Amino acid sequence: MDRVFIKLYVPMLEKVYSVWIPAHKKIYNIIILLTKAINEINEGYYAPKRMPELYDKITAEKFDINITVKESTIRNGTELILI
Repeated sequence: MDRVFIKLYVPMLEKVYSVWIPAHKKIYNIIILLTKAINEINEGYYAPKRMPELYDKITAEKFDINITVKESTIRNGTELILI
């Protein structure tokens, strides 16, 4: 499993994205990649003042930024929130 398919909710924009993310990268790097991609897709309208955090939509669990996606509970179909 080198990629994981997730559904990402971004409350700041009131939008939902379906995204493939690399399983071997740390959550910290995933947040940076997602932030850059969402900012680009929305023509610069998504520019959080601080580093966003990633949460599981169902359990409200905040993900540790120091572990990889593979080490976390994120699997295909997981719904996440970027706040």
